[in-house]
Amino acid sequence: MISINNLSVEFSAKSLFDNINYVINKKDKIALVGKNGAGKSTMLKIIAGLQQPTSGNVAVPRDITIGYLPQQMTLNNTMSVIEEVRSAFAHIDKLKERLDKYNEELATRTDYESDSYQELIENMTSLTERLAMEESENAEAEIEKTLIGLGFTRNDFNRPTSEFSGGWRMRIELAKLLLRCPDVLLLDEPTNHLDIESIQWLESFLTTKADAVVLVSHDRAFIDNVTNRTIEISMGKIYDYSVNYTKFVELRKERIEQQMRAYQNQQKQIQDTEDFIERFRYKATKSVQVQSRIKQLAKIERIEVDEVDTSHLNLKFPPAPRSGDYPVIADNVGKAYGDHQVFDNATFTIKRGEKVAFVGKNGEGKSTLVKCIMGEIPFTGNLKIGHNVKIGYFAQNQAQLLDGEISVFDTIDRVAVGDIRTKIRDILGAFMFGGEASDKKVKVLSGGEKTRLAMIRLLLEPVNLLILDEPTNHLDMKTKDILKQAIKDFDGTVIVVSHDREFLDGLVEKVYEFGGGQVKECLGGIYDFLEKKKLASLQELEISKSRPSRPDKTVEPKPQPQSKQEPQLVAQQTEQPRRQSYAEQREHEKMARRARKKVEEAEAEIARIEGLIKETEAEIAGGRTDTEIFDKHSSLNKQLENAMSIWELASMDLDNFK
Repeated sequence: MISINNLSVEFSAKSLFDNINYVINKKDKIALVGKNGAGKSTMLKIIAGLQQPTSGNVAVPRDITIGYLPQQMTLNNTMSVIEEVRSAFAHIDKLKERLDKYNEELATRTDYESDSYQELIENMTSLTERLAMEESENAEAEIEKTLIGLGFTRNDFNRPTSEFSGGWRMRIELAKLLLRCPDVLLLDEPTNHLDIESIQWLESFLTTKADAVVLVSHDRAFIDNVTNRTIEISMGKIYDYSVNYTKFVELRKERIEQQMRAYQNQQKQIQDTEDFIERFRYKATKSVQVQSRIKQLAKIERIEVDEVDTSHLNLKFPPAPRSGDYPVIADNVGKAYGDHQVFDNATFTIKRGEKVAFVGKNGEGKSTLVKCIMGEIPFTGNLKIGHNVKIGYFAQNQAQLLDGEISVFDTIDRVAVGDIRTKIRDILGAFMFGGEASDKKVKVLSGGEKTRLAMIRLLLEPVNLLILDEPTNHLDMKTKDILKQAIKDFDGTVIVVSHDREFLDGLVEKVYEFGGGQVKECLGGIYDFLEKKKLASLQELEISKSRPSRPDKTVEPKPQPQSKQEPQLVAQQTEQPRRQSYAEQREHEKMARRARKKVEEAEAEIARIEGLIKETEAEIAGGRTDTEIFDKHSSLNKQLENAMSIWELASMDLDNFK
């Protein structure tokens, strides 16, 4: 569909791309990956036609449309949300103009047997079908569905776009882009300003409704769920894999190992040849062989091993001083701004050593509650911080609060005290700011580098309660993995505000959901929570299906009567149910497999815990009566109860796919 031919780009005599070739096909879902600075965003701009390559070209068929979402853009402030999004359908008028031109041309043509005439007929047919399809759809319904999917409420529709933050305005642009239904979507970090629910909605949209997609993202779960092809940019070349990101990582490792073996074998061959030349260079009897080896050496095409980032981020939080048993106790905590109640009656207890997540849609109060815990804003109710609790706080805008005019070294030197000042260079080196990098001004750093620099402050003083508000924004996958492991190894208490499911998976054991003015506790990890949410959504969907069409009245669902008349009426109303598309069927099967796997994992976990309980009971029956064994028995029973709940939810979810 789109062909990238012999593409080369140079910046300041440095080659970014060197003679690159590949094709974007109709249903490709491509993840564009590579280290920071490899040229991923540049590649998207070139495909979108916003930047010209040094040489080569991008061949785009005349009728193919491209939609591009950059990381940063200038947004219109004069219209309401709904007016701004309606502008997405302005392209229909342009399609009609093109159809009129085709009709005018058709009226004057007489070369009925020519190839160009047949091409004109095909173009008209294609354009007519596209117009019929787009005009037949309910534009207002599509707008509403898309805006709600991206996290807006109906109350937001008529608000001016100027009232929204940059992240929400980016969602408006994303909504416009999706509604245009371009043939190729180019998305540069589309999840940066989305919450978990919106990311899941976008995943579903891209997998079931979008045609070709090329995206850049550091959200591993997102690109794994959306993409079926991975293109890596490395050292000016590309490596194309017909797999998702996780499988690509395995294959890339194998490729590097193969390259390294070939490189080492070649280096040995070169060394042996050079040794022969040096040994017999001045012997007349060997001159022919020497000249032959010199020519052979000149012809060798040197093998290059793809760049491997050998820099290592050494991140380890200091040992946590012991705090009280309950670092945070909230009792009927609430926060309102004027007439707007952000949340109310928040009641929960976080125990020492627990790692919990705050999740929910943007604007529901996650960061607000964090500020309440920090004592930065007033609130209602009682919020008690436990004995000897020392908080380390990473704010969502921490990186933006840094002084851009001073150096990396001075940034840390100004806040470090005592003996730690003698170790600043070592600390900076551990965070990949060694050597000349420590003398850079903060304003020239990338987003990820600023986040790493802000993270250093948490290491300057031992704490026992870490509060991290969106710590993974701008971090690449490798750095996120290192941060995740450091938090897992931390022996204190952790509160993480994040929308990154892969980052939270295996990290937190409890989730607090913010929504509808409430804060709800959910035991288990992030995917246990999402399974429960999906089940609740499905149940709500079933209820809404059985309600009358009038949305203003709330009517409890009634059991379906056994008489024959009503099913006939339903059949008349629905006539022909819409058949699922191939992509929707695949997505349904994929979700069913996940649900089945979840049940199997839950059953295995129940069997494991029951085995441990039997072992513990055998020890007690054998005469062991110390406190530790009874505490262990009690803890295992609680784990079994939680595992049974997870199994029950997973089983109910699986039933929905049968």
